[in-house]
Amino acid sequence: MFKNLTITLYLLLAGPVALAGGTYQTPDEFLKESFADTPPEPAVVWLSGQRKTVVEQILGHRYPTLRIRYWRDGARSAWILEEVGKEQPITVGVVVNRARIERIKVLVFRESRGWEVRHPFFTDQFKEARLNDKRQLDRHIDGISGATLSVRAMKKLATLALYLDTVTREQDVTSAP
Repeated sequence: MFKNLTITLYLLLAGPVALAGGTYQTPDEFLKESFADTPPEPAVVWLSGQRKTVVEQILGHRYPTLRIRYWRDGARSAWILEEVGKEQPITVGVVVNRARIERIKVLVFRESRGWEVRHPFFTDQFKEARLNDKRQLDRHIDGISGATLSVRAMKKLATLALYLDTVTREQDVTSAP
């Protein structure tokens, strides 16, 4: 009896933590869903010079790679980005359309806390967000108690995707024939 009670109590307490992290959608599935099953070929943006400096300002640190892949079809672009919440990276997919966030989704969450950022009640706040003239989101994003670092990571990634979309759109226009 005591053993059964102990196991039940353990499952009740550990269950939410065990369910918190995980892969909610693969990057390939996200891209297929974002581009009607036919994602465009990926392109690359290099983080060097002024671009690297701005990315460091947005994140508060260097991005872990020198280049970032993205997918563009006309005015729409998709980004698979990562940022550390408290201790582990959070993988997020962001679709930008005409310099506004169309969709943001947590793809992989590795932390034990803060997983609530994956739910639509939180991610819907980013819809139609864009950058202001200070390279910040043009709206306030409500936090989630107990998920402060995950919320902060999501805001940084949304800002980064909008910035990189702007840079690559300008780059794609200048390099077009």
